[in-house]
Formats: sequence, C-alpha cells, structure tokens
Amino acid sequence: MASEYPTSYFSLPLLTIIPSFLISLLFPLYSISLLHVSFPCASASTIKQGQEALSFLTWKSSLDIQSQSFLSSWSGSNPCYHWFGVTCNNPVGTISHLNLSSCGLRGTLYNLDFSSLPDLLYLNLQKNSFYKTIPSNITYLSKLTFLSLSINALSGDIPYGIGMLRSLEELFLSYNVFVRLIPQSIGNLTKLITLCFDTNNLSGPIPQEIGFLRSLNSLDLSIKNLEGPIPPSIGNLRNLTSLFLYENNLSGSIPQEIGLLRSLNDLVLSINKFSGHIPSFIGNLRNLTSLFLNDNKFSSSIPQEIGLLRSLNCFDLSINNLEGPIPPSIGNLRNLTCLYLYKSNLSGSIPQEIGLLRSLNDLVLSINNLSGPIPPSIGNLMNLTHLSLHHNKLSGSIPLEMDNLIHLKSLQLGENNFTGHLPQQICLSGGLENFTALVNNFTGPIPTSLRICTSLVSRT
Repeated sequence: MASEYPTSYFSLPLLTIIPSFLISLLFPLYSISLLHVSFPCASASTIKQGQEALSFLTWKSSLDIQSQSFLSSWSGSNPCYHWFGVTCNNPVGTISHLNLSSCGLRGTLYNLDFSSLPDLLYLNLQKNSFYKTIPSNITYLSKLTFLSLSINALSGDIPYGIGMLRSLEELFLSYNVFVRLIPQSIGNLTKLITLCFDTNNLSGPIPQEIGFLRSLNSLDLSIKNLEGPIPPSIGNLRNLTSLFLYENNLSGSIPQEIGLLRSLNDLVLSINKFSGHIPSFIGNLRNLTSLFLNDNKFSSSIPQEIGLLRSLNCFDLSINNLEGPIPPSIGNLRNLTCLYLYKSNLSGSIPQEIGLLRSLNDLVLSINNLSGPIPPSIGNLMNLTHLSLHHNKLSGSIPLEMDNLIHLKSLQLGENNFTGHLPQQICLSGGLENFTALVNNFTGPIPTSLRICTSLVSRT
C-alpha cells in the first residue's frame, strides 16, 4: 500500500542528526577561539601592572634611604598585591588610588612617570618633604578626582597644565612655597568642589576665571601675596559655603557680587587692604556663621543690616577706620559667642541691646571712643569669660549687675573715666586671671574678693 506520508517526513531524523553532529564538531573550535581571545586581555592587564610597578619602583629608588626603607613592601611586578598605600579598584586591575599621606617621605616627583598611571583617581602625598616643582607630565592624570600635595616644600610655578585635569573635584596645594601667579587655566576645572592654595608665596591678582568654578563649596587663597580687588566673577560661585582670603594684599571695596553668595557660612577677609564702606548687602548672607573683616581700612559706620545675620557665631571688625556707634540691631545676633570691635574708632554709647547676646564668651570693645556708662544689661551675659573695655571714654559707676559675670577670666577696665567702687564680687567664683582698672577715678577699698583672688595672674 502506498505510504500516506511524503518521503520528506521520514528524512527529518537524519536532518536533525546532521546539524547536531556539526555543532559537536564546531563547539570545541568555538571554545578554543574564546580562550584565544581571553589571553590578550589578561596579558594586557599584566603588562599595565608591570608598567605601573616599574614606574613606582623607579620613583622609589630616587627617594632618600629612609623613604625607600619605609616603602619596603614595594617589590615585585604586581603593585596590587600588598603594596603600602596602593589600591587597585577597577575591573582591569590597575592602580586607582595612591595614598602616602604623612609618611615622612623625602625627594622629588620627577621620577614618578604619571603617563603610566592613566587610571589613577586619587593621589594624596600631603604632609611629606617633597621638594622642587610639580612635573609637567602630571597632565596625564586625566581621570584624577582628588589631588593633595599640601604641607610639603614644593616650589616654582603651579603648572599651567594643572588646568587639564578636568575631572578634579578636590585640589589641595596648601603650605608649600609656590610662587608667581595662580594660573588662569584653573578656570577649566569646572568640577572642583574644594580649592585650597593657602599659605604659599603666590602673588598677583585673583584670576577672573575663578568665576567658572560654579561647583565650588570651599575656596581658600589665604596667607599669600595676592593683590588687587576681588574679581566680580566671584558672584558666580553660588554654591560657595567658605571663602577664605585673609592675610593678603587685596584692596578695593567688597564687590556687590559677594551679596549673591547666599550659601556662605564663612567669610574671612581679614588682614588685607580693603577700603570703603561695609556694604549693606552683607545682610543678604543670612547663613553666615563667621564674618571676619578685621585689620583692613574700612570706613563709615557699621550698617544696621548686620542685625540680619542671625546665624552669626563670631563677628570681628577690629582694627578699621570706622565711625559712629555700635548699631542697636547687634542685639539680634543671639547666637554670637565672640564679638570683636576693638581699635575701630567707634563712638557713642554701648547699646543696651548688647545684653541680649546671652551666648557671648568674648566681648572686646577696647581702644575706641565709646562714652557713657556700661549698660546694666551687661549683667545678662553670664557666659562671658573675656570682657575688654579699656582705652575708651566710658564713665559712671560699674553697674551692680556686673557681679553676675561669675565666669570671667579677663576683665579690662583701664584707661576710662569710671567712678565709684570696684565691683565687690568680681572674683567671687575664683576664676579671674587678668584684671586691669588703672587710670580711672575709682574710690574706696579694694574688694575683698579681689584681695584673696588666688587665680589672678595679672592685676593692674
């Protein structure tokens, strides 16, 4: 009987067997090809590690004997295996972190081949004794996000090529002896969050390009020889929380763009040559906790808007050419722990509102032209440890409320026109260490508490 099915149906098992047979033949070849492909990857990683090891060992051999001894774990061809300070943290197995902070190392960076470290993300060599210049080949570290060379003896220029490290987020070159200008290329580092160049011998102006660093939280250019004005571009740094420019030769007025930095917590412009008015827009900086404008050439009066800075902990306007009184709005600064207004040519009376500053530890109003009596409200300042009113034109008797100041360690009343008796309980707590009241018109006996005050170191 003729078959009911086409002959092709019976050929199906054969068709399925043949491909299976072919696959079984091809699979070993495929596997071999996979193995063949994987070998070059492994050898490339090994070659990279060998290059990194050679670079580090060459540099190690250039350091002094003690440094070489300290880095005794640096041996062999695999720096990822128990080398001190070295971390390999990426799939390829190359070096990503080098942390040799505070290791007492001495030498230069010249023999460190940065071109062999293309995957380095973190380089910390702070608190050592490295000297001479930063080598120009540091520009090869294109992936670097953290660089600290602070607290060494590095010198010369900050290389212009530093601006090629565009991945940098934190840059610390403090406490070295770098000279000349801050390179304009610094403006290329737009990912920077922290920039610290303080305590060097840098000079010249603050570059306008600093305004391109819009991600900055902290900027420290203190203790140098910088000169000229603060560039208006500083107003672009809206994320800035700390601005330290103290101990330079900066001059001119505070640019109005400073008033745009509403995230600022710390503004420190001390020991410069700034002049002009203390601007009223300073009151915009409502998040300020520290404001230091001392040792400048500011003139005119303290603006009432200072009272808007209700988060202030410490305020220093000492050693300026101010005029007029202490504004009553100072009483709004209820978080103040220190208020320094000495040697600032202030006049008028001490405002009664000073008694609202109950957190004050230090109140220094000496060497001014303040007149009138000490307000009784000063007795509210029961946390005071240092009260300095000497060299003014204050008069009248010492208010009895001064006896409340039981934590005083220093009380300076000399060179005024005070009359009456000294405060009777001035050393009742036994903590007073320094007391002056000379060149006044006090009468009566020395208070008993003062005569038996064993804590006194200085009394005039």
